[in-house]
Amino acid sequence: MKIGQRTVGDVTILDLDGRLVAEDGFELLRQALNRLIGEGHTEILLNMDRVTYLDSAGIGLIACKYVTLNRHNGHLKLCNLHLRSFEVLNVTKLLTVFETFDSEADAVKSF
Repeated sequence: MKIGQRTVGDVTILDLDGRLVAEDGFELLRQALNRLIGEGHTEILLNMDRVTYLDSAGIGLIACKYVTLNRHNGHLKLCNLHLRSFEVLNVTKLLTVFETFDSEADAVKSF
């Protein structure tokens, strides 16, 4: 996995590219999110447009960091989910927890 980082206003956007699974992508994303939270970034958007596969480890990581940011009065949101990722989050009922958006612009406006 490759992770790009951008800032739009107060929102830090992580552009995820690749598989978000236990053996690939998990540790990179965990480190990136821990670093951002440690630096005081509390408004984070995960751009999932180029995520090719999402497994339970990836979902667990997103859920864990979602809770961490909530404790710091922050927000973690998702945008550009592909059908496969959408279905995985739907089956796990996490779509009722995470705020998801079809476009990055709509997501950024929501913060």
